[in-house]
Amino acid sequence: MRMPSPPTDPPASRPDAAAVVAPARSVDREREQRFVARMHRMRTLGLGLGFFCVASVLYLRGAPWFVWALLFAHGFAWPHVAWLAASRSAHPSAFERISLFVDSALGGAWIALMHFNLLPSVLLATMLTVDKIGVAGFRFALRTTAALVVACVVTSAAIGFRIDLDTPMSVMVACIPFLVAYPIAIAGVMHALASRIAQQNRWLAHVSATDELTGLPNRRQGLLAAAQTLAYQRRHGGAAVLIVIDIDRFKQINDRYGHPAGDDILRRVASTLRECSRVIDTPARYAGDEFLLVLPATTLEGAGEMTKRIRSELAAATFETAPGLRCTVSLGAAEAHTDMADVEDWIQQADAALYEAKARGRDQLVCAPRVVTTSQPGSAAAGRAA
Repeated sequence: MRMPSPPTDPPASRPDAAAVVAPARSVDREREQRFVARMHRMRTLGLGLGFFCVASVLYLRGAPWFVWALLFAHGFAWPHVAWLAASRSAHPSAFERISLFVDSALGGAWIALMHFNLLPSVLLATMLTVDKIGVAGFRFALRTTAALVVACVVTSAAIGFRIDLDTPMSVMVACIPFLVAYPIAIAGVMHALASRIAQQNRWLAHVSATDELTGLPNRRQGLLAAAQTLAYQRRHGGAAVLIVIDIDRFKQINDRYGHPAGDDILRRVASTLRECSRVIDTPARYAGDEFLLVLPATTLEGAGEMTKRIRSELAAATFETAPGLRCTVSLGAAEAHTDMADVEDWIQQADAALYEAKARGRDQLVCAPRVVTTSQPGSAAAGRAA
């Protein structure tokens, strides 16, 4: 079979690829900018509190002025420099990851300059690892930890591998704000992210279960409701009805009034089904101009009364996009019974009744023959009544 040739329209008539890709890039950049802003807040808090941990040790060591200048620049200037550079970068997220490597390397240098003072060194290394895990997982944390270790070894070698593990009370007190506030801040960020993910999952679940045009449950949800209703009827007995609904002459309506008018009619049928349904009923869009209506705890007589209301409201409906149009529907109903093989069997019976309604002239309900099952000693006999 020969494949169709590609379009030969002149380039000027084709959609601009940049115009198609630009919105997606804008969304991606906005997401990256949110990530950069979140890291800026955490870096500002963490380095601001970490400043006092390191400063308490440097004060006891009698550090020279230039070390104090570097510490002050790292604690209070670097967070804003990193944020400004990342937010202006062509790839903010990638640049931010580089800044996280710098954070770890500088942290390693300060651990060496503190002569490995036990509490602030462990605290600094731990917090620098925890936030990396939160950003990109353990593998990223391992790489940044390697940068921390290398910087620590190089700096320690430069100053003569000085080690003093003793942690005086003044240093312990200086470490308390960092020890308490930063983990709480990380927990808050994780909670906010988890809440956003849960919200997005709920939205995705809604979208995957809903027909975009009509707002009704989609085909999959309609079939699921039918399967659940049939299973309940088999276990507990009682009545249940499935109705297949088709808009009469929908193709001619589209051809005459246009597809916007067709969409208006589909939405109006959907809203009518929703308004006429009970809480336990499930109206769903089945395919194209066809709808399903699953009615638990309902007989064919009850379904007939409901369809009268549906047909009456649709007949009285008016459409701005289709002046003078009278909307009618054909309906086929089938009552559930224990001899049904599955939902497909139920739908086929309702579908057959729908075709009969169309053959009789449309704009009416036809019910599939009711199956009556009676139990006799040693056997079961099923009879079909019109």
